[in-house]
Amino acid sequence: MAKILYVEDNEDNIYMLSNRLGRRGHEILIARDGQEGIDMARREMPALIIMDLNIPVIDGWESTRRLKAAPETRHIPIIALSAHAMSGDRDRALAAGCDDYDTKPVELSRLLQKIVTALVNEQQ
Repeated sequence: MAKILYVEDNEDNIYMLSNRLGRRGHEILIARDGQEGIDMARREMPALIIMDLNIPVIDGWESTRRLKAAPETRHIPIIALSAHAMSGDRDRALAAGCDDYDTKPVELSRLLQKIVTALVNEQQ
């Protein structure tokens, strides 16, 4: 399966989602802030990034912009994940360069479909 970088600062969310994705055969890498996420993406070259938008050091929007601006990481699909789901967050995430957007609490079947779609599109 795929190597997925999950950029998230909430330990409960990390535990829940990394376990669920790991049971489905994905290799899960964890970064707990935006700078760590950028550094890890450059070093590990994951197949996909799940990016919480409200993370410390560098927020998810800016982290995405930096990853999509860099030639070595711009091809990596990024799915934004947000607990706030405020009006405009989806548009703002897509404008920052995210390839898709989902909300918390995570509905696993919906997120899994978005992961599959992003991975298939990245291979084309």
